[in-house]
Amino acid sequence: MNFHKQLTPPQVGVGFQVTPLVDIVFVSLIFFMVTTVTAKFETKMGITVPTADSGVRGAREAGEIIINLDGAGQIFIQNVPMTPARLEAVLAQVAREYKDQPVIIRADAATRHEHVVQVLDVCRRVDIWNVAFATLPKRLEP
Repeated sequence: MNFHKQLTPPQVGVGFQVTPLVDIVFVSLIFFMVTTVTAKFETKMGITVPTADSGVRGAREAGEIIINLDGAGQIFIQNVPMTPARLEAVLAQVAREYKDQPVIIRADAATRHEHVVQVLDVCRRVDIWNVAFATLPKRLEP
């Protein structure tokens, strides 16, 4: 008879896996960094948007196009200068693909009215009706 104690392998418990958690954190970090950089490209620096008493900040819509107009009346989309003809071509292509395409016009406070109307005419020609204007709320004076 064999009375020797049989040795069993030690019980190995399932531990907390850190590697997937680290992967998710790094992917999230990269996502937010890219999103922040892209959001900065949407707006041209140096544009002072006018203020309004009744301006309400609406929710951002997916796929909205931000058209920037500087004080001289130049048109920019994502810091790329556009002529009215080029703007019309770009918006026409987008309007064919996406119905109810949202467009936000960020015009500088010093922009002449005729330049804003020119952009509105381009939107009308390509059947874009979902147009909004960017404004800032008035500051309360102390």
